[in-house]
Amino acid sequence: MNFIDTNLIVYANDRRDPQKQQRALDVIRREMRERTGVISIQVLQEFANTALKKLGQRPPIVLRQLALLETLTVVRPDPPMVRRAVELSTLFQLSFWDAAIFSAAESAGCRNLFSEDLNAGQAYGAIRVIDPFAV
Repeated sequence: MNFIDTNLIVYANDRRDPQKQQRALDVIRREMRERTGVISIQVLQEFANTALKKLGQRPPIVLRQLALLETLTVVRPDPPMVRRAVELSTLFQLSFWDAAIFSAAESAGCRNLFSEDLNAGQAYGAIRVIDPFAV
């Protein structure tokens, strides 16, 4: 299983960088097709906010994108995941929100986290960060 960070979904919806957009779309489509993609409620929330505010997408477009993303495995937070995020934040010196992403990925049994925002190649526990734009 592979966790998809918010930035990848944002790039898939951002026409300002066609190369990154295409690469993001390729990764997300593959994860959907192979049924190995995982996201969290946090990712859905971050995407919706960014799509509405920064990308200027209209609500009907954002709603369609959210419905499509819901076909991935969606991790819903629970109290143990919040506690684990606090532990990971301390252990790896991450922001709480980045640690919450790792906590969600860990709870879903993910091996990889696709993200441009974290240290590519670095392992955070059992999860390795892959920058899909550097591949």
